[in-house]
Amino acid sequence: MALIVQKYGGTSVGDVERIKVVAQRIKNTVDAGNSVVVVVSARSGVTNQLIERAKALNAIPNEKEMDMLLAVGEQETIALTAMALHSLGVPAVSRTGAQAGIVTDFNHTRARIVEVTGGDIKKQLDAGNVVIVAGFQGIDPDGYVTTLGRGGSDLSAMALAGALKADVCQIFTDVDGIYTADPRIVKKARKIDVMEYDELLEMAASGSKVMQARSVEFARKYNVVFEVRSSFNNNSGTIVKAEVPSSLEGLVVSGVAVDKNQTKVTITGLPDKPGSVAEIFDALGKNGVGVDMIVQNIGRQGMANLTFTVAKDDAPKAEKILQGVCSDLGASVSLTGDIAKVSVVGIGMRSNSGVAATFFTALAKAGINVQLITTSEIKICVAINLDRADEAACALHTAFGLDK
Repeated sequence: MALIVQKYGGTSVGDVERIKVVAQRIKNTVDAGNSVVVVVSARSGVTNQLIERAKALNAIPNEKEMDMLLAVGEQETIALTAMALHSLGVPAVSRTGAQAGIVTDFNHTRARIVEVTGGDIKKQLDAGNVVIVAGFQGIDPDGYVTTLGRGGSDLSAMALAGALKADVCQIFTDVDGIYTADPRIVKKARKIDVMEYDELLEMAASGSKVMQARSVEFARKYNVVFEVRSSFNNNSGTIVKAEVPSSLEGLVVSGVAVDKNQTKVTITGLPDKPGSVAEIFDALGKNGVGVDMIVQNIGRQGMANLTFTVAKDDAPKAEKILQGVCSDLGASVSLTGDIAKVSVVGIGMRSNSGVAATFFTALAKAGINVQLITTSEIKICVAINLDRADEAACALHTAFGLDK
């Protein structure tokens, strides 16, 4: 008998009929002799609706109250899923993130997990119950509800799989696995059968929405082998693990990722001296605002300009923070509009030359201008105009032979 952790995303539990289908899949897993822990997201669209309601009342809502509000979505789903299993004669209990012992830090709306006790999950499994856990949420040491940020249900599933020493973690979503690009953008995108943690981590960080970056980091750290597969069919998905077969090492690029949720921030008149940049990023970091692509020009006459990107959702908060810091430094800040990040990722980039040439030649041929550039040993990422993102992704997918 195996212990299996299954995670179902928002589209998989989008309505009552979909929840019935999920319940039947869970029953089939139980009938095969397995113990099952299920992690669920809020129904598709529910979290966005809750955010819209909050922002209709306050443009920058209190983060503790946002967590209290957003946790409602997953709690609805765990109860409905348990009820659906009961109707099939399967004993099941629902548990919130707090009841499942998911303890986080105090960073509300994007908390980090510091401990997973499991609560009474093992006891419930021993009693023959399926345990349905609310993903995306936990509790801080003071007893306040916290949430883990977008895609946090994946992280909940990985954390529970690691803590419970599950035999396998299955991430059920609305696609058959991880593709070489978003099939809605690149029509010739193909499913990847197996890939390494590092590749998926870079793709997730670059905007691929199949998996949340932090959940992949957790899986890599605790060696949780997982499969991304569809909840709409029984096809095999994409296996993600530490190493891929040597036959795949010839691939230079595994995928293309697009992130359309970025805003470019420009700071002008920044004193060109040690500590100025540190003050900028220290203020953002202390307030939980993540920064991505960063470019600073050469200082002239004692002044420099600094450009970087933040998530679109963080833009109002970042602007408010930076106005205060820049005022103290004698600089000025402006948010210069939404942009897109387009990236290529692949472990083969470590040992192959000419990747950059292929990348920038493809964009040049398409007449696409580059605003910012960042790289790692397995990724090239650029910021471009938002309206050219899809075209850039298709051009790069073709240039690196991923259409075949």
